[in-house]
Amino acid sequence: MTAGTHLHDRTSPPHGGDVPSAISIRSLTKTYGKRSATSERALEAVDLDVREGEFLVLLGPSGCGKTTLLRSIAGLERPDEGTIHIDGQVAFDGRGKVDIDPGRRPVTMIFQSYALWPHMTAARNVAFPLKCEKVPRDEIDRRVGEILTTVGIGHLGERYPGEMSGGQQQRLALARALVVGARIVLFDEPLSNVDAQVREKLRLELIRMQRTLGFTAIYVTHDQGEAMELADRIAVMSKGRIAQLDEPRQLYVAPADVDVARFLGQSNELPLTVERYDAATRRIEGATPIGTVAATWDPGRDPQTPAPGDTLVVFGRPTDFTVVDGASASRENAWPGRIEASRFLGDHLEYVVQIGETRLRCWASADGAGEFAEGREVRVVIGADRLHAIREKD
Repeated sequence: MTAGTHLHDRTSPPHGGDVPSAISIRSLTKTYGKRSATSERALEAVDLDVREGEFLVLLGPSGCGKTTLLRSIAGLERPDEGTIHIDGQVAFDGRGKVDIDPGRRPVTMIFQSYALWPHMTAARNVAFPLKCEKVPRDEIDRRVGEILTTVGIGHLGERYPGEMSGGQQQRLALARALVVGARIVLFDEPLSNVDAQVREKLRLELIRMQRTLGFTAIYVTHDQGEAMELADRIAVMSKGRIAQLDEPRQLYVAPADVDVARFLGQSNELPLTVERYDAATRRIEGATPIGTVAATWDPGRDPQTPAPGDTLVVFGRPTDFTVVDGASASRENAWPGRIEASRFLGDHLEYVVQIGETRLRCWASADGAGEFAEGREVRVVIGADRLHAIREKD
Protein backbone atom coordinates (compact mmCIF):
# COMPACT_ATOMS: atom_id res chain seq x y z
CA MET A 1 0.00 0.00 0.00
CA THR A 2 2.02 2.90 -1.24
CA ALA A 3 1.83 6.29 -2.84
CA GLY A 4 4.38 8.57 -4.37
CA THR A 5 3.06 11.73 -2.74
CA HIS A 6 4.96 14.01 -0.36
CA LEU A 7 4.22 14.69 3.29
CA HIS A 8 2.90 18.04 4.37
CA ASP A 9 3.69 19.85 7.64
CA ARG A 10 1.12 20.42 10.35
CA THR A 11 1.71 21.66 13.86
CA SER A 12 -1.84 21.51 15.19
CA PRO A 13 -4.86 19.27 14.60
CA PRO A 14 -7.33 20.26 11.88
CA HIS A 15 -10.62 21.86 12.78
CA GLY A 16 -13.66 23.10 10.98
CA GLY A 17 -15.53 22.00 7.91
CA ASP A 18 -13.14 23.54 5.36
CA VAL A 19 -10.52 20.80 5.73
CA PRO A 20 -10.65 18.44 2.71
CA SER A 21 -11.37 14.75 3.22
CA ALA A 22 -8.50 12.30 2.91
CA ILE A 23 -10.98 9.41 3.01
CA SER A 24 -14.69 9.46 2.24
CA ILE A 25 -16.86 6.41 2.92
CA ARG A 26 -20.52 6.01 2.01
CA SER A 27 -23.00 3.23 2.86
CA LEU A 28 -20.26 0.69 3.49
CA THR A 29 -21.69 -2.72 4.38
CA LYS A 30 -19.95 -5.99 5.11
CA THR A 31 -21.43 -9.36 6.12
CA TYR A 32 -19.36 -12.39 7.03
CA GLY A 33 -20.66 -15.78 5.95
CA LYS A 34 -23.82 -16.40 3.96
CA ARG A 35 -26.01 -13.32 3.73
CA SER A 36 -29.60 -13.63 4.92
CA ALA A 37 -32.28 -11.56 6.60
CA THR A 38 -30.98 -12.67 10.00
CA SER A 39 -27.26 -12.30 9.28
CA GLU A 40 -25.33 -10.04 11.61
CA ARG A 41 -23.36 -7.51 9.63
CA ALA A 42 -19.85 -6.46 10.58
CA LEU A 43 -20.51 -3.08 8.93
CA GLU A 44 -23.97 -1.61 8.45
CA ALA A 45 -24.22 1.29 5.98
CA VAL A 46 -21.25 3.19 7.45
CA ASP A 47 -20.73 6.82 6.40
CA LEU A 48 -17.45 8.49 7.39
CA ASP A 49 -15.28 11.39 6.28
CA VAL A 50 -11.70 11.51 7.56
CA ARG A 51 -10.19 14.97 7.35
CA GLU A 52 -6.79 15.46 5.80
CA GLY A 53 -4.11 15.58 8.49
CA GLU A 54 -6.30 14.53 11.41
CA PHE A 55 -5.84 11.73 13.92
CA LEU A 56 -9.09 9.75 13.89
CA VAL A 57 -9.61 6.89 16.34
CA LEU A 58 -12.07 4.04 15.74
CA LEU A 59 -13.16 2.99 19.23
CA GLY A 60 -15.38 0.18 20.38
CA PRO A 61 -15.59 -3.27 21.97
CA SER A 62 -14.61 -6.49 20.25
CA GLY A 63 -16.91 -7.31 17.34
CA CYS A 64 -18.15 -3.74 16.82
CA GLY A 65 -16.72 -3.51 13.28
CA LYS A 66 -13.77 -1.17 13.83
CA THR A 67 -11.08 -3.55 12.53
CA THR A 68 -13.27 -4.59 9.59
CA LEU A 69 -13.65 -0.92 8.66
CA LEU A 70 -9.90 -0.32 8.88
CA ARG A 71 -9.12 -3.40 6.79
CA SER A 72 -11.74 -2.38 4.22
CA ILE A 73 -9.99 0.98 3.80
CA ALA A 74 -6.68 -0.84 3.36
CA GLY A 75 -8.18 -3.22 0.80
CA LEU A 76 -7.62 -6.29 2.98
CA GLU A 77 -11.39 -6.87 3.26
CA ARG A 78 -13.88 -6.62 0.43
CA PRO A 79 -17.15 -4.97 1.52
CA ASP A 80 -20.48 -6.06 0.06
CA GLU A 81 -21.81 -2.60 -0.75
CA GLY A 82 -20.92 1.08 -0.62
CA THR A 83 -17.98 3.23 -1.72
CA ILE A 84 -14.55 4.24 -0.45
CA HIS A 85 -12.74 7.27 -1.88
CA ILE A 86 -9.11 7.88 -0.90
CA ASP A 87 -7.53 11.22 -1.82
CA GLY A 88 -10.51 11.82 -4.12
CA GLN A 89 -10.01 8.59 -6.07
CA VAL A 90 -12.33 5.57 -6.02
CA ALA A 91 -10.75 2.68 -4.07
CA PHE A 92 -13.93 0.62 -3.79
CA ASP A 93 -17.36 0.82 -5.39
CA GLY A 94 -19.73 -2.08 -4.82
CA ARG A 95 -22.07 -1.15 -7.67
CA GLY A 96 -19.32 -0.17 -10.05
CA LYS A 97 -17.37 -3.36 -9.39
CA VAL A 98 -14.26 -1.38 -8.42
CA ASP A 99 -11.89 -2.85 -5.84
CA ILE A 100 -8.38 -1.41 -6.09
CA ASP A 101 -5.61 -3.76 -5.02
CA PRO A 102 -4.14 -3.00 -1.55
CA GLY A 103 -0.74 -2.33 -3.07
CA ARG A 104 -2.16 0.42 -5.26
CA ARG A 105 -4.05 2.27 -2.52
CA PRO A 106 -2.34 5.43 -1.19
CA VAL A 107 -2.34 4.15 2.39
CA THR A 108 -0.01 2.10 4.55
CA MET A 109 -0.81 -0.04 7.59
CA ILE A 110 0.98 -0.68 10.88
CA PHE A 111 -0.04 -3.88 12.65
CA GLN A 112 0.07 -4.93 16.31
CA SER A 113 3.42 -6.68 15.87
CA TYR A 114 4.83 -3.86 13.66
CA ALA A 115 5.62 -6.71 11.14
CA LEU A 116 9.33 -5.84 11.07
CA TRP A 117 11.77 -8.22 9.38
CA PRO A 118 13.88 -9.58 12.29
CA HIS A 119 16.78 -10.60 10.03
CA MET A 120 17.09 -7.14 8.48
CA THR A 121 18.69 -4.07 10.02
CA ALA A 122 16.58 -0.98 10.58
CA ALA A 123 17.90 0.59 7.40
CA ARG A 124 17.18 -2.53 5.35
CA ASN A 125 13.64 -2.78 6.82
CA VAL A 126 12.92 0.75 5.67
CA ALA A 127 14.59 0.20 2.29
CA PHE A 128 12.60 -2.95 1.52
CA PRO A 129 9.43 -1.32 0.07
CA LEU A 130 11.59 1.02 -2.04
CA LYS A 131 13.49 -1.94 -3.47
CA CYS A 132 10.16 -3.55 -4.36
CA GLU A 133 9.35 -0.40 -6.33
CA LYS A 134 12.78 -0.62 -8.03
CA VAL A 135 13.88 2.79 -6.77
CA PRO A 136 17.56 3.49 -7.68
CA ARG A 137 20.09 2.60 -4.97
CA ASP A 138 21.33 6.17 -4.40
CA GLU A 139 17.76 7.39 -4.00
CA ILE A 140 17.00 4.55 -1.56
CA ASP A 141 20.00 5.42 0.61
CA ARG A 142 19.03 9.10 0.66
CA ARG A 143 15.38 8.53 1.52
CA VAL A 144 16.13 5.89 4.15
CA GLY A 145 18.63 8.17 5.88
CA GLU A 146 16.22 11.12 5.80
CA ILE A 147 13.20 9.26 7.20
CA LEU A 148 15.18 7.50 9.95
CA THR A 149 16.51 10.88 11.05
CA THR A 150 13.03 12.42 10.87
CA VAL A 151 11.56 9.82 13.24
CA GLY A 152 14.53 10.14 15.59
CA ILE A 153 16.44 6.88 15.01
CA GLY A 154 18.96 8.00 12.42
CA HIS A 155 21.76 6.60 14.59
CA LEU A 156 20.19 3.12 14.74
CA GLY A 157 20.23 2.20 11.07
CA GLU A 158 22.52 -0.81 11.55
CA ARG A 159 20.63 -2.29 14.50
CA TYR A 160 18.24 -5.20 14.20
CA PRO A 161 14.65 -4.90 15.51
CA GLY A 162 15.42 -7.33 18.34
CA GLU A 163 18.12 -4.93 19.56
CA MET A 164 15.70 -1.99 19.75
CA SER A 165 13.25 -0.86 22.43
CA GLY A 166 9.49 -0.87 21.88
CA GLY A 167 9.51 2.85 21.18
CA GLN A 168 12.34 2.52 18.69
CA GLN A 169 10.51 -0.33 16.94
CA GLN A 170 7.41 1.84 16.67
CA ARG A 171 9.49 4.61 15.09
CA LEU A 172 11.01 2.09 12.71
CA ALA A 173 7.59 0.77 11.65
CA LEU A 174 6.43 4.35 11.06
CA ALA A 175 9.59 5.16 9.05
CA ARG A 176 8.98 2.15 6.80
CA ALA A 177 5.37 3.21 6.34
CA LEU A 178 6.25 6.79 5.43
CA VAL A 179 9.37 6.29 3.31
CA VAL A 180 7.25 5.47 0.25
CA GLY A 181 5.43 8.78 0.57
CA ALA A 182 2.13 7.53 2.00
CA ARG A 183 0.20 10.37 3.63
CA ILE A 184 -2.43 8.11 5.22
CA VAL A 185 -1.37 5.63 7.91
CA LEU A 186 -3.70 2.96 9.34
CA PHE A 187 -2.92 1.63 12.83
CA ASP A 188 -4.36 -1.73 13.95
CA GLU A 189 -4.04 -1.59 17.77
CA PRO A 190 -0.22 -1.24 17.58
CA LEU A 191 0.22 -0.73 21.34
CA SER A 192 -2.04 -3.50 22.61
CA ASN A 193 0.88 -5.82 23.47
CA VAL A 194 2.98 -3.19 25.28
CA ASP A 195 2.95 -2.74 29.07
CA ALA A 196 1.12 0.27 30.52
CA GLN A 197 4.09 2.55 31.27
CA VAL A 198 5.74 2.02 27.89
CA ARG A 199 2.38 2.37 26.14
CA GLU A 200 1.85 5.83 27.65
CA LYS A 201 5.26 7.00 26.44
CA LEU A 202 4.65 5.60 22.97
CA ARG A 203 1.33 7.42 22.69
CA LEU A 204 3.06 10.73 23.34
CA GLU A 205 5.74 9.90 20.78
CA LEU A 206 3.13 8.94 18.20
CA ILE A 207 1.21 12.19 18.73
CA ARG A 208 4.41 14.21 18.35
CA MET A 209 5.45 12.44 15.15
CA GLN A 210 1.99 12.71 13.63
CA ARG A 211 1.84 16.43 14.38
CA THR A 212 5.35 16.98 13.01
CA LEU A 213 5.01 14.89 9.86
CA GLY A 214 1.38 15.77 9.16
CA PHE A 215 0.13 12.41 7.94
CA THR A 216 -3.52 11.42 8.31
CA ALA A 217 -3.92 8.68 10.92
CA ILE A 218 -6.75 6.20 11.46
CA TYR A 219 -6.19 4.24 14.64
CA VAL A 220 -8.15 1.26 15.96
CA THR A 221 -8.37 0.61 19.71
CA HIS A 222 -10.73 -0.67 22.40
CA ASP A 223 -8.93 1.41 25.06
CA GLN A 224 -10.95 4.50 25.99
CA GLY A 225 -8.01 6.29 27.61
CA GLU A 226 -5.84 5.70 24.57
CA ALA A 227 -8.55 7.05 22.28
CA MET A 228 -9.00 10.18 24.40
CA GLU A 229 -5.27 10.88 24.47
CA LEU A 230 -4.57 10.35 20.78
CA ALA A 231 -7.61 11.53 18.86
CA ASP A 232 -8.62 14.75 17.22
CA ARG A 233 -11.96 12.97 16.75
CA ILE A 234 -13.28 9.60 17.89
CA ALA A 235 -15.73 7.40 16.01
CA VAL A 236 -17.43 5.20 18.61
CA MET A 237 -18.62 2.02 16.90
CA SER A 238 -21.37 -0.34 18.01
CA LYS A 239 -22.86 -3.30 16.13
CA GLY A 240 -21.30 -2.34 12.82
CA ARG A 241 -22.38 1.30 12.94
CA ILE A 242 -20.80 4.58 13.99
CA ALA A 243 -22.81 5.43 17.08
CA GLN A 244 -21.19 8.86 17.42
CA LEU A 245 -18.36 10.82 15.78
CA ASP A 246 -17.04 13.81 17.69
CA GLU A 247 -14.14 15.39 19.54
CA PRO A 248 -13.15 13.57 22.76
CA ARG A 249 -14.46 16.21 25.17
CA GLN A 250 -17.84 16.44 23.43
CA LEU A 251 -18.21 12.65 23.42
CA TYR A 252 -17.53 12.54 27.13
CA VAL A 253 -19.86 15.34 28.22
CA ALA A 254 -22.64 14.82 25.66
CA PRO A 255 -22.83 11.23 24.40
CA ALA A 256 -25.40 10.64 21.68
CA ASP A 257 -27.04 7.64 23.32
CA VAL A 258 -26.92 5.33 26.31
CA ASP A 259 -24.54 2.88 24.64
CA VAL A 260 -21.94 5.60 24.05
CA ALA A 261 -22.38 6.94 27.58
CA ARG A 262 -21.87 3.48 29.03
CA PHE A 263 -18.87 2.64 26.91
CA LEU A 264 -16.98 5.92 27.14
CA GLY A 265 -15.92 6.46 30.73
CA GLN A 266 -17.69 5.77 33.99
CA SER A 267 -21.10 7.17 34.86
CA ASN A 268 -23.98 6.97 37.30
CA GLU A 269 -27.29 6.00 35.73
CA LEU A 270 -30.85 6.42 36.95
CA PRO A 271 -34.14 5.49 35.27
CA LEU A 272 -36.34 8.58 35.09
CA THR A 273 -40.07 8.92 34.48
CA VAL A 274 -40.77 12.32 32.94
CA GLU A 275 -43.07 14.64 34.93
CA ARG A 276 -42.46 17.87 33.02
CA TYR A 277 -40.31 19.24 30.22
CA ASP A 278 -39.53 22.89 29.43
CA ALA A 279 -38.51 23.21 25.77
CA ALA A 280 -37.24 26.77 26.25
CA THR A 281 -34.68 25.75 28.87
CA ARG A 282 -34.29 22.13 27.67
CA ARG A 283 -34.89 21.07 31.24
CA ILE A 284 -36.52 17.81 32.33
CA GLU A 285 -37.87 16.95 35.75
CA GLY A 286 -38.91 13.48 36.74
CA ALA A 287 -39.08 10.72 39.30
CA THR A 288 -36.11 8.42 39.95
CA PRO A 289 -35.27 5.83 42.64
CA ILE A 290 -33.48 8.54 44.66
CA GLY A 291 -36.23 11.18 44.33
CA THR A 292 -37.05 14.03 41.98
CA VAL A 293 -34.26 14.85 39.54
CA ALA A 294 -33.75 17.84 37.27
CA ALA A 295 -31.67 17.15 34.16
CA THR A 296 -30.80 18.52 30.72
CA TRP A 297 -32.33 17.31 27.45
CA ASP A 298 -30.63 17.77 24.06
CA PRO A 299 -33.25 17.96 21.27
CA GLY A 300 -30.45 17.71 18.72
CA ARG A 301 -29.87 14.14 19.83
CA ASP A 302 -33.50 13.10 19.72
CA PRO A 303 -36.21 14.94 17.75
CA GLN A 304 -39.00 13.28 19.75
CA THR A 305 -40.07 15.69 22.49
CA PRO A 306 -40.19 14.08 25.96
CA ALA A 307 -43.74 13.76 27.30
CA PRO A 308 -45.04 13.09 30.82
CA GLY A 309 -44.83 9.39 31.52
CA ASP A 310 -41.92 8.73 29.15
CA THR A 311 -39.14 6.60 30.59
CA LEU A 312 -35.63 7.91 30.04
CA VAL A 313 -32.15 7.26 31.41
CA VAL A 314 -30.34 10.01 33.32
CA PHE A 315 -26.59 9.79 33.59
CA GLY A 316 -23.85 11.88 35.18
CA ARG A 317 -20.11 11.42 35.46
CA PRO A 318 -18.62 10.68 38.93
CA THR A 319 -16.49 13.82 38.61
CA ASP A 320 -19.64 15.97 38.48
CA PHE A 321 -21.16 14.69 41.72
CA THR A 322 -20.14 16.54 44.88
CA VAL A 323 -20.27 15.04 48.38
CA VAL A 324 -21.06 17.60 51.12
CA ASP A 325 -21.81 17.54 54.83
CA GLY A 326 -25.16 15.89 55.55
CA ALA A 327 -26.28 18.89 57.58
CA SER A 328 -26.03 21.22 54.60
CA ALA A 329 -29.18 23.02 53.51
CA SER A 330 -31.35 21.15 51.02
CA ARG A 331 -31.40 22.29 47.41
CA GLU A 332 -32.22 21.00 43.94
CA ASN A 333 -30.55 17.73 43.03
CA ALA A 334 -29.28 17.18 46.58
CA TRP A 335 -30.02 13.83 48.20
CA PRO A 336 -29.14 12.48 51.65
CA GLY A 337 -27.04 9.35 51.77
CA ARG A 338 -24.32 7.47 53.61
CA ILE A 339 -20.70 6.80 52.65
CA GLU A 340 -20.60 3.06 52.06
CA ALA A 341 -17.01 2.94 50.80
CA SER A 342 -14.10 5.33 50.37
CA ARG A 343 -11.16 4.49 48.10
CA PHE A 344 -7.91 6.31 47.44
CA LEU A 345 -7.12 6.01 43.71
CA GLY A 346 -4.01 8.12 43.44
CA ASP A 347 -5.19 11.29 41.73
CA HIS A 348 -8.66 11.21 43.28
CA LEU A 349 -10.86 9.73 45.99
CA GLU A 350 -13.85 7.63 45.06
CA TYR A 351 -16.86 7.58 47.37
CA VAL A 352 -19.62 5.03 47.02
CA VAL A 353 -22.70 6.69 48.49
CA GLN A 354 -25.78 4.66 49.40
CA ILE A 355 -29.07 6.50 48.78
CA GLY A 356 -31.95 4.15 49.54
CA GLU A 357 -31.35 1.11 47.34
CA THR A 358 -29.15 3.08 44.92
CA ARG A 359 -25.38 3.46 44.98
CA LEU A 360 -23.70 6.47 43.38
CA ARG A 361 -20.00 6.77 42.63
CA CYS A 362 -18.59 10.22 43.35
CA TRP A 363 -15.02 11.41 42.79
CA ALA A 364 -13.29 14.07 44.86
CA SER A 365 -9.84 15.61 45.11
CA ALA A 366 -7.27 13.40 46.83
CA ASP A 367 -5.66 16.32 48.72
CA GLY A 368 -7.28 15.16 51.97
CA ALA A 369 -9.29 18.35 52.54
CA GLY A 370 -12.83 17.60 53.72
CA GLU A 371 -12.40 13.84 53.41
CA PHE A 372 -15.37 11.78 54.64
CA ALA A 373 -15.07 8.52 56.54
CA GLU A 374 -17.08 5.40 55.75
CA GLY A 375 -20.45 5.44 57.51
CA ARG A 376 -20.70 9.24 57.44
CA GLU A 377 -24.09 10.81 56.65
CA VAL A 378 -23.68 13.15 53.68
CA ARG A 379 -25.52 14.79 50.80
CA VAL A 380 -24.80 14.20 47.13
CA VAL A 381 -25.22 17.27 44.94
CA ILE A 382 -25.08 17.79 41.16
CA GLY A 383 -26.22 20.61 38.86
CA ALA A 384 -29.01 19.96 36.39
CA ASP A 385 -26.65 21.02 33.58
CA ARG A 386 -24.33 18.12 34.51
CA LEU A 387 -27.07 15.50 34.35
CA HIS A 388 -28.15 14.37 30.89
CA ALA A 389 -31.38 12.61 30.00
CA ILE A 390 -31.30 10.15 27.08
CA ARG A 391 -33.93 7.93 25.58
CA GLU A 392 -32.79 4.31 25.66
CA LYS A 393 -33.00 2.55 22.31
CA ASP A 394 -35.18 -0.53 21.91
